[in-house]
Amino acid sequence: MSKIDPSELSEKQPGLLRGLGQLTVSTYRVSKGFVPLVKLLASEPDVTRDELTHAIDKAFEGLYQHPLLRQTEKLTTYLRTRHLIPNEQSTEELIRFMVEQITARSPVPVPDALVQEFWHFFNELFSSPDLKGLGELTLDMVRLVLRTYEQQLVEIVNLLKAGRRFNQWQLNEILRRAALIRTDTVIVRRQIRALRHIKPFFQADPRDFAAQAQIVAAMVREFGPFFIKMAQAAAASSDFLPEEIAKELAVFHEDVPPMTEEEVTSAFLECYGKPAHKLFMDFDPARPVKSGSIGSVYFAKKPFIEDGKEVLKPVVIKVGRHNIDREFIIGKLVLGLAIMSSQYWAPHTKLAPFLRAMQEQIDEFVAGFVEELDFESEARHHLRFYERSLKSNMWKVPAIYNHTRRIIEMEYLSDASSLTRALRRMPSSERRRFQRQISERLLYTLLYHVMVHGEMHGDLHPGNIMIGSDGALHLIDWGNVVPLDGKWNLVWDYLAGAILADTHLLTDTLIRVSTQPEANALRRAEIKALLDETLAKKGIRPLTLKTFIPELKREGADGLYRRGQAILQLMSNTQHAGLVLKRDYLHLSRALFAAAGSFGSLYENESKKMLAADVARGLLRLPVTFTQDRLYEEGRSLRSRLARMLPLPRILKQRLAPPAHPALNAP
Repeated sequence: MSKIDPSELSEKQPGLLRGLGQLTVSTYRVSKGFVPLVKLLASEPDVTRDELTHAIDKAFEGLYQHPLLRQTEKLTTYLRTRHLIPNEQSTEELIRFMVEQITARSPVPVPDALVQEFWHFFNELFSSPDLKGLGELTLDMVRLVLRTYEQQLVEIVNLLKAGRRFNQWQLNEILRRAALIRTDTVIVRRQIRALRHIKPFFQADPRDFAAQAQIVAAMVREFGPFFIKMAQAAAASSDFLPEEIAKELAVFHEDVPPMTEEEVTSAFLECYGKPAHKLFMDFDPARPVKSGSIGSVYFAKKPFIEDGKEVLKPVVIKVGRHNIDREFIIGKLVLGLAIMSSQYWAPHTKLAPFLRAMQEQIDEFVAGFVEELDFESEARHHLRFYERSLKSNMWKVPAIYNHTRRIIEMEYLSDASSLTRALRRMPSSERRRFQRQISERLLYTLLYHVMVHGEMHGDLHPGNIMIGSDGALHLIDWGNVVPLDGKWNLVWDYLAGAILADTHLLTDTLIRVSTQPEANALRRAEIKALLDETLAKKGIRPLTLKTFIPELKREGADGLYRRGQAILQLMSNTQHAGLVLKRDYLHLSRALFAAAGSFGSLYENESKKMLAADVARGLLRLPVTFTQDRLYEEGRSLRSRLARMLPLPRILKQRLAPPAHPALNAP
C-alpha cells in the first residue's frame, strides 16, 4: 500500500477548505435569491406578471452561479469525452448525415459553394468554448417552461392568495364571534346576578320606600346600561312612582358609573388609530365630566384655525361604551328568560297574555334603543337640528366638529348647566321668574319642533336640557329623534280620547298603533272594558259637549293634571290589555314622558296648580313667543345683508353680524 505524503496533504488542504467555503457561501446566496419569491408568495396583495418574473429571475441567478453547476459542466465534459453522451463528434457526424441527405434528396442541384459556406459557419460555431453543461441546460429548460406559463402561474398564485384571505377572514370571524360569546357570557352573568336584588326588595317593609329605593338603585347599577336607560325613562314619569324611588332613579340622568380608561383608549384606537392624547390636549380618560348609559363625556382642548390664526379651543368629547349594543340585546334576553320562567313557576291563564305582551313590548323597546347607539346616526340628527337652531334665539344646539361611530366632538358650552343644576343654583328671589321663562321656552321649543318640523327630541329629560346664562335652552344628546309624519291623526285621536276619557276612541286608537291591529280588533270589547276600569280607578269621568266645562270646573287643576297623567300612563301601560305598541309610538310615549319629566323637575316641590298655570300662560303667549323668535331671525338676516353690502372694516362687520357659532377648522 502506498503511503500518503504529508506535504501533498498539506498542499491540498487549503484548496479543499476554500472549496467548502465557496460551496457554503454559494448555497447561502441561492437561498437568499429565493427570498424575493417567497416574500412575494407570502405577501397579502395580489402579484403581477412583472413582479413574478423579477422574483423568479432573482432565484435563477443564484442557481446559475452555484459551484455544483460548475461540477455538472465537468461531468458533462467527462461523459462527452468518453462518448457516453452526445458530443461534438457525434453531433458533427449527425449534421454531416443530414447535409448529405438534403443534398441527395434535393429536387434541384445544391451548389458546392453553398455547402462549403455552411461547413465554414459550422466550424466557427463549434470552435466556441460556450458549450453548456447538463445542469445549466436543465435550468434553461425549466426557466423556459416557467416563462411560458408565467401568466397562468400569476393567476394560480392570486387564486391561492384569495383563498388564503378568505380562510383568514373566516377564521377571524369565527374568533370574533367566539370572543363575542365570551363577552356575552360575562354580561349575562352580571345581569342575572343583579336580579338577586329582587328578593330583598320584596322582603323590605312595603312602607319603607327609602330602603326599596336603595335596592332598586343597586340593581340598576349592577345590571348595567340597559337598566340604566330604563331607569331614566322611569324617572321621567316620577309622578307614578314613590318619591324616594323617583329621586333615586333621577340620579341616573347625571350620575352613571363612568367608562374605564382602557375602554376610552380602545374607542380612540378603533375610530382614529391613535390614542386621545395625540389628538387633544388636557384630555384625561380617568376624569369624565358626565357619564350616561350610552357613554361618557370629557373636556379637552384642541387647536383650531380662527380668522387665519391658530387658537386653542375647549371641546366636548362624547365617547360611546364598548359593546353597548350587546348590553341591550343581552338585557332583552335576560328579561325574556325571566318572564318565560315566571310562566313556569307561576302559571295562570290571566297572567299569560300580560307576560307575553310585556316580553314583546320589551323587544320593541330595545329595538328603538339600539338605533340610538350609532353615533353616526346621532350626528345626522344633531346637525339637522343645529342648522335649525341657528334661526332661533330661544333654543340652541351645540356645533359638531367631528364624529365617528363611537366618538362625537362638539362645541363646549362654557356658561351653560343642566336644568336641575341651574334650578338649584337659582336664588329664591329669582326662582319664580326662572321657572316661568324656562317653561315658556321649553313649551315653545317642543311645539315648534312638532308643528314646524314634524319631529321631536326623543329623550328630553332634565339632563339633556342645558340652560345658558341668557336663559336660552341648549339641547344635547340627539341619539333618539321621533318622527311624527303620518302619525298626526292617531296622535290627536289618542290625546282627545285620553283627555275626554272617551274609551271608544281610545280603544280604536290603541288597536291601530299596536303591532297586531287585526288580531287585537277581535278583542275590542275586552280592551275597552280594561280602559273603562283604569279610568274609573283614577277618578276620571268622560267629558261630553254638555259636561265639558262643568266637569273641568268641578275637578279643578288637580283633575286636569290627572287627565294629563292619563295621556302618558295609558300608552305606556298597555300590557295589562295584551297590547304591544309599535316602537315608533312606544318611543313617542317615552319622548312625552321625558319632556313631561323636565317640566316636573322644573316645578319640583311646587304645587301642580303653578305648573298648570305656567303651561297655560305659555300656550296663550305662543303667538308672542313665535313672533319674537321670528323677529330675531329677521333682524339677524338683515344685519348679515348689511354687513355684506356696506364697505365696513372687518371688525365692525363682525360686530354688526356676529356668527351664531364661530367657524372653526382644525389645522
